Amino acid sequence: MPALLPLGGLGEAYALGNLGSLQGDTGDYRAAVASLTRALDLLRKLGHRPLQASTLNDLGMVQQLTGDCTAAAASHQQALQLNRDLGLRLAEAETLISLGELATRTSVTRQARERHTQALAIARQIGVPLTEARALEGIGRSHLQDGNPAEAAADLRHALTIYQRIGSPEAQRVQETLRDHRLTAGTTSPPASPPSSKGPSATHPAASNLTTSAAAGFDRQETIGPAGEPSGP
Repeated sequence: MPALLPLGGLGEAYALGNLGSLQGDTGDYRAAVASLTRALDLLRKLGHRPLQASTLNDLGMVQQLTGDCTAAAASHQQALQLNRDLGLRLAEAETLISLGELATRTSVTRQARERHTQALAIARQIGVPLTEARALEGIGRSHLQDGNPAEAAADLRHALTIYQRIGSPEAQRVQETLRDHRLTAGTTSPPASPPSSKGPSATHPAASNLTTSAAAGFDRQETIGPAGEPSGP
């Protein structure tokens, strides 16, 4: 049974974080930024660093979808540093993927591959196939943006295999990409148009990862104490 929400600031921060994620999922990005910022302010006052990191990463994803890439980069970088300081390896990998998605969005494809490759190494070390698939998908999309269909197809198909094995709905997104770009064996595809940094993209992974990231981050309150230290296995 899930732990009861704590009374006071942490419970309010939890509620605001979930509200912000729902607002982001429904396209109300201004309200999402406001809710997540309020949650973050509370968490900073409480000194709850793991949830600060999670909320910062969620805030960065919403900022990506609004086209505010400078703010998104700052939010993701703060989240990355917190996760590294706390030794939260899975959260570190998820934040690296967010930074990789941002780099792809802004057409800095070499940096996108570097970030996703770092995330891939962590995901394989700790054995989290969903994060491994997301990292592979990100690498594939950066190759696609660079006009390298063979490399893109290999990474996207690898990601698809993992998504299908674990029953992830993200498999559909990759299948659509492979179909839309006609990435079958022995075929080539013209370079894809870079994703716009002016607003949201329906196929951009950030648009579908927001709720998952937020839920994972706020669920950590069951095992992490208010000062940010683990309180359970």
